[in-house]
Amino acid sequence: MVYNNNILETIGNTPLIKLNSITNDIEALVLAKVEYFNPGNSVKDRMAVKMVEDAEKDGRLKPGGTIVEGTSGNTGMGLALAAIVKGYKLICVTTDKQSKEKIDILKAVGAKVIICPTNVEPDDPKSYYSTAKRIGDETENSWYVNQYNNLSNREAHYLSTGPEIWDQTDGKITHFVVGVGTGGTISGVAKFLKEKNSNIKVWGIDTYGSVFKKFHETGVFDKNEVYSYITEGIGEDIIPENVDFDLIDHFEKVTDEDAARFTRKLAKEEGIFAGNSCGAAVKGVIQLKKHFSKDDVVVVLLHDSGSRYVGKIYNDEWMKSNGFRLD
Repeated sequence: MVYNNNILETIGNTPLIKLNSITNDIEALVLAKVEYFNPGNSVKDRMAVKMVEDAEKDGRLKPGGTIVEGTSGNTGMGLALAAIVKGYKLICVTTDKQSKEKIDILKAVGAKVIICPTNVEPDDPKSYYSTAKRIGDETENSWYVNQYNNLSNREAHYLSTGPEIWDQTDGKITHFVVGVGTGGTISGVAKFLKEKNSNIKVWGIDTYGSVFKKFHETGVFDKNEVYSYITEGIGEDIIPENVDFDLIDHFEKVTDEDAARFTRKLAKEEGIFAGNSCGAAVKGVIQLKKHFSKDDVVVVLLHDSGSRYVGKIYNDEWMKSNGFRLD
């Protein structure tokens, strides 16, 4: 008999799927690493389980304990799966910017969800960063995950996502493109791929309102770069320890409107029902097309599923209310 002992054993080994229509103006072979095939429907399953297992090994997470994390939703789902299988409680702290579907899904898998305002400074006591840390400090027998600065995050991608991409492309990958939030995915994958072939280019997709691009180019943390934006899952108003800027060759910014439009295009033109940051990643690849040749193999990682965004990105009225064009 062939079966898995629990849901966590199904994480990883996600497919590479050729993009045929949406990138038809690009000479190179463009392959999507579609991470919604993970059981929690996102790439975050990989690092969530790795962070839990490492915390168990060194005693930070004890039997019967409570996991506490600030999350936009996807990491929370991965943590929820681990908590269910391993017998922990879970408290997720998120922001009022996140889609209702993300919050409802977390509740469906047993998490307690606390919602904080988006438009406050990271060090404000009301921010989801500060609130998650405070709850972790105040809750008996708890472990505060801190995905932004927990280096098990990027290690998970060094050990799994990077090797998968290398093997699936027979080592022929020339470019890796991915949206950047905590920085774990891009940094872990980049480390593995560049150890295999230092000529591989790694490009991060950022959003307007985020600090990554300017910080990468100048080393300056410019607060004037920080303002409210709509795109979920990428960009930050802090510099996470997981982002290894030395491994990233370039950051490309994509507008909120283009991220939304190209998320919808992925569904309609490729049949890939993906999340908000996935549209940003694909649009970023298109914006960078002049850098590709016909012999290149470009892998773009698509973080999560469109099921998290039915009431927003895939809703015509929501698009219109934000002044976004309908294609």
